[in-house]
Amino acid sequence: MERVVATLDIVNLENEVVGQLDLHDTVFSVKVNKSLLYLAVKHYRDSLRQGTHATKTRAQVRGGGRKPWRQKGTGRARVGSSRNPLWRKGGVAHGPKPRSYAFRLPRKMLQGAMRSALSDRFSSNCIRVVADFSLPNHKTRELDQVLRKLETRRKLLIVDNGENENLARASGNLPEVKVVSSRGITVYDLLNSRSVLFSRKAIEKLQEGLQA
Repeated sequence: MERVVATLDIVNLENEVVGQLDLHDTVFSVKVNKSLLYLAVKHYRDSLRQGTHATKTRAQVRGGGRKPWRQKGTGRARVGSSRNPLWRKGGVAHGPKPRSYAFRLPRKMLQGAMRSALSDRFSSNCIRVVADFSLPNHKTRELDQVLRKLETRRKLLIVDNGENENLARASGNLPEVKVVSSRGITVYDLLNSRSVLFSRKAIEKLQEGLQA
């Protein structure tokens, strides 16, 4: 049986309280699993790696076809090519090759990590809920004024439900503001922010999905 762990005030863009939202303990009051958080962050960041790094082996380095000196009689160690890994300008032994760093993380583990991240942000008083992000235009100055009224901190994450073109364009010139949808939010986004602003529909949809 799920219980209500707390109630958050819902404010408008003028920072006036217009309602309240119940938060459930199965989503916002679970024990923080640091191992799950680590795996979720690694899963996200590894999926962004291009993996295009490459080094040349001795067979791929140009030159080195002629034997530097004869096999015997010089008193020096025998060498077959000037492009062996021991020599300057030679190939690289066991160097990196193009590959994918992505790995699969089960859905239940990702959901558990999301619950841990939300619980951590909630316990740190980093979560606020806005009734709606209905901006009259896409001007950055007006969004900045709204965020000042809401008394948000730096490294702000805004989570809205669906596409909001005015919000996306207005936040483009604010370097410490990131806008994501409720479907596109990641554990990394939550942990990398100092303040999280949810729209009411976004947090209700996220909470509903994590309760299932």
